[in-house]
Amino acid sequence: MNTTTACLLAFGLAYAGMAGLCLAMDRHHAQVWQRDASPAFRRALQAAGCALIALAVVPCVRGWGGSVGTVLWFGWLSAAALALVLLLSYRPRLAAGLAALCAPLALGGLASLTMA
Repeated sequence: MNTTTACLLAFGLAYAGMAGLCLAMDRHHAQVWQRDASPAFRRALQAAGCALIALAVVPCVRGWGGSVGTVLWFGWLSAAALALVLLLSYRPRLAAGLAALCAPLALGGLASLTMA
């Protein structure tokens, strides 16, 4: 696996996962959509966020091995969280839109890599 591809996939999955967890909170959901989320939708966002964050470790481990890949996974989680916090502060709708774009693209890229 190309390390650039692994970086993009890990960041995309981590960003989408962090955004899912962030938008599951009433405060941030209301900040983006001007209304509270239903409890069922909040649980779905939490589950999707956790799953995407867990999947973000796959390209890191495949690209750099177990020990270095795990450390890089934590780094990409931190970078994604920082990007999300900055975007959520200034452009909350853009932050949610990028997460909605990153999730299917990164999942598609991850699926194509695992099939190859």
